[in-house]
Amino acid sequence: MVKSTTTIVALLFVMCMQTVNLYAQHQMDSILIPVNPWNKVGALLQLPDDYSKSKKEYPLIVFLHGKSKSGHDLSKLYLEGIPYWINNGEKIEAVNPVDGKLYKFIVVAPQAPSWGLKPAEIKRLLDDVEKHYRVDRSRIYLTGYSAGGWATVMAMTDNAALSNRIAAAVPMSVATIDEANMKRFKLVADANIPTWYLAGTDEPHFLEECERYKDSTNSYKPNLAKLTILDGFAHHTWKALYDTRNKQYGMNIYEWMLQYRK
Repeated sequence: MVKSTTTIVALLFVMCMQTVNLYAQHQMDSILIPVNPWNKVGALLQLPDDYSKSKKEYPLIVFLHGKSKSGHDLSKLYLEGIPYWINNGEKIEAVNPVDGKLYKFIVVAPQAPSWGLKPAEIKRLLDDVEKHYRVDRSRIYLTGYSAGGWATVMAMTDNAALSNRIAAAVPMSVATIDEANMKRFKLVADANIPTWYLAGTDEPHFLEECERYKDSTNSYKPNLAKLTILDGFAHHTWKALYDTRNKQYGMNIYEWMLQYRK
């Protein structure tokens, strides 16, 4: 009985250590990024595996988290979205359907102290990342879910200078944006930002908001924005949508983004 109990305890210990290791691998670097003249936020950074061996520029993805991942503990970001997959050994790269070439992404995942980053903060983030890393400025992509979807769409609809820096965007399950920004979707059309919204049938409020944003964009420029409605999808996990192997909608989000550049 003692031997059996010891074996069970040992197995439980191994399982616990495997779970801890899943979030302790730290496949991404931790950095600080200024978002205003007084404050910096923590962020996770992933550079392509050939970054140090080349002098070329790389496309940039800014990944914006949901409300529950805000704060000052960067390890929370590994629980969802792109950081989850990087932490599990997946490379964020894709073949561009337009030119057939493989592109490897610089990925930056900032952590907002609460809710999500505001447009002015995203502007400063882009300034800092472009200053320190070899970013292809014609290929800057934003994506985020829930509050991160809010941050994405807010950045797209804040001012022309910021809109014109965004090559494409993939906002998911977007929270309600500010009323002033609802009146500025012409900025998205003028900047020609292809946008792929995703939301589920089991999160009706967020689905309705994504429909509003898509329609507001397309009223100025038809077919610039599209919406994929996810049957049975509720507002709780977005991992599968960020998996590079997920091509159930024709192509994964990384392939889709690469079709577009400034």
